Amino acid sequence: MITEFLILVIGLVVLIIAGDIMVRGAAALARHWGVPALIVGLTIVAFGTSAPEMVVGVQAALIGQGDLAAGNVVGSNIANVLLALGLPALILAIPTNMSGVARNSFIAVFAATLFVVLAFIQSPLMKWQGAILFGGIIAYLIFMFSLAKAGADDPILEEMTEIDEGEDGLPTNMVKSLVYVILGIAGLILGGKLIVDNAVAIAEGFGISETIIGLTIVAVGTSLPEIATVVVATYRGHPEVAIGNVLGSNVFNVFAVMGASALAGPIAIDNTLKVFDFWVMLVSSFVLLLFVLRRQPIGRKTGLAFTVAYALYILAVVARVM
Repeated sequence: MITEFLILVIGLVVLIIAGDIMVRGAAALARHWGVPALIVGLTIVAFGTSAPEMVVGVQAALIGQGDLAAGNVVGSNIANVLLALGLPALILAIPTNMSGVARNSFIAVFAATLFVVLAFIQSPLMKWQGAILFGGIIAYLIFMFSLAKAGADDPILEEMTEIDEGEDGLPTNMVKSLVYVILGIAGLILGGKLIVDNAVAIAEGFGISETIIGLTIVAVGTSLPEIATVVVATYRGHPEVAIGNVLGSNVFNVFAVMGASALAGPIAIDNTLKVFDFWVMLVSSFVLLLFVLRRQPIGRKTGLAFTVAYALYILAVVARVM
């Protein structure tokens, strides 16, 4: 199992790097073609940042391992709230009173709730449920576009439209941009295959479900970019980045990733998700919403509580297989 685990980790690294390369290349390519920054942000950047999770989910669904995709989405959303906010809050208090945060918090809670409701209506998730979820991301992006045209202040919108050619290592000519796109897509496919194949092998080797692997190793691995971005930004004195990053990621995980995965193939929902993990995801989402509605910053004590809660959650997941 050591070999499979190491290859899975390599797959995660390849996936994360490839996703970043693909986004940068596609964004620069779109700029060369004169596509407005807003359109680039609401399409290429928005979907590109969720590409690692989406590739894993779709590939897992295509080979009949949809429970890995479900575990990945649920585990990632839990990690995003408890870990991606908990860790940086230990460094510096994270404000929750910025414009647009309450609106996006409600959307994130709605997305998580809709996912749970659909899973209880019919399991495994079928194409019609995937269509509903993916329709959610299309409606969300249209809504964000209308907000941008109206000049609304929104942290997620700012994050999606902040990439400019020549900044952050974006390629500056069309040939290099195209190479970035090709390498990025190839890397995403390769990384996704390495992750899915070896996650299944590890699950079979230990006699556990792919859901467990998705909730833990794969979820944390695909959430690492969000966690790293938030921690670094907070360390540099910009904790306001945290909320927008987490909320945007959670909305896309449910609507785009889970929607695309269910459209690709049936998504089995392990009974343990319905009994335990769904509720951890919902409770963590509602707790974050409560902080936002009270305009209460997430300070060190809360950050410690979030981090400890995540550690206890992982222990609870591990205890299920012992």
